[in-house]
Amino acid sequence: RELPSFLRKAEANSWTYQEFLHTLLTYEEKRREEKMIEKHLKWAKFPYEKTLDEFELGEQPSLSIRQLKQLRELSWLDQAYNLIFLGPPGVGKTHLAIGLGLEAIQQGQRVSFISMGELVPLLKTEEYIRKAQLRLKRIRDADLVIIDDLMYMAMDQHEANLFFQLVNHLYERSSIILTSNKGPEEW
Repeated sequence: RELPSFLRKAEANSWTYQEFLHTLLTYEEKRREEKMIEKHLKWAKFPYEKTLDEFELGEQPSLSIRQLKQLRELSWLDQAYNLIFLGPPGVGKTHLAIGLGLEAIQQGQRVSFISMGELVPLLKTEEYIRKAQLRLKRIRDADLVIIDDLMYMAMDQHEANLFFQLVNHLYERSSIILTSNKGPEEW
């Protein structure tokens, strides 16, 4: 699509073949990266996009600037470590998780965001519904899985078993970020 524009520029600026080819390939590489990011953003299924730059660190006394910078480096993602963000509603757990997810996508990682309320029905219908199978495949293939509002709703034994199987599958393959309003003692 852009070839005629590049040809005009090359002719007007007397580019060599090498200059023309370099410019064209650089453009193509940039477009491929942009398309990959667009695809990964679509697959992530974020409910909204809020970056870490928009995160109000001053309103979150339990997180220091240094800790946020360390999280932003994503070294924990390379090591397949998991994060758990706990706290009452409105303190920015989901915002922080989405911000880290966006940073990961910018670095070429595959991210999948899902709320616990969406995840349980998917797990229960995976054997029967193709859409559930596809969504869970993307979750299992992701480098980072964000599960929002863990324990928002009570799970029966079957649901807990399905959830455990998913987490077990992701173990050491992907990093997981869990957000919850309840502490582990209430899980």
